[in-house]
Amino acid sequence: MKRLTLITVFGLLLLSLPALAFDRVITNGSDLWRTPGDGTTFADFSKQPLPAGFFCNKSQAFTGRIVLQGVPLATGQAGVLGKTDTIVQRLDNAAFNKNGVATTRIQIRAMQFQSVAPVDTACGQYNAFVRLDGDQPITKMRIVRDNEEGGRFFAPIYVNVKISFQPVGRTSTEPLELRKELRFPPAKIAFWSASHATGAPREGFVKVDTDSDGVPDTFLPGVSNFAAGRASRLEKYYVDQQIDTGCHIEDEGQHCPVYY
Repeated sequence: MKRLTLITVFGLLLLSLPALAFDRVITNGSDLWRTPGDGTTFADFSKQPLPAGFFCNKSQAFTGRIVLQGVPLATGQAGVLGKTDTIVQRLDNAAFNKNGVATTRIQIRAMQFQSVAPVDTACGQYNAFVRLDGDQPITKMRIVRDNEEGGRFFAPIYVNVKISFQPVGRTSTEPLELRKELRFPPAKIAFWSASHATGAPREGFVKVDTDSDGVPDTFLPGVSNFAAGRASRLEKYYVDQQIDTGCHIEDEGQHCPVYY
């Protein structure tokens, strides 16, 4: 009888292993973000100004702030990602340890912004565009499970960008560009939910424009069982108390996206 009970318990444990494994592992995939033009995302030139003469011979050094908004990414299947303008790919499966902590590598795979309003200069007005510039660095994301529905994550964002200035209402044969290596520390607090993310296929891949030329060129994985930016039901209190601040901030700017 005792042996039979042990066998029964062992069999039940075996049957439960897939569920336990699923609960313990966040599968690799893409996190989709949208950047509203509400003033919270901007490029700041107060510490590293654009030099005098950048726009034309009579332009003074530019030390202002340019407010940015996201530009929806082009996809192979039109509209499948909605207004998504930034995609962060989690490159590895992340298994939680006994302390409820998991890690994975992340990389910015697509991102494009433009200025909310033209930049006024002595040489006329210019629209600013921010796009990825070449291969992007890889950083690590630390995921903390606070409860069965989700928790918090901490992810420094390293990104190499090209900022282009295009004149308004006139043509220019000379590109006005500068390149920057931005190193954003993790947001103070960012939530995730174990509920399935929406807005893209959970299985399979989506063809996305990753070089901002308007043509989809790269297949990226869909979302998974990790909804970045979505607070779980048990953490809604913190959001209601405005404790959640998912902004990445560094000396040359700030990025405050919202989940798609």
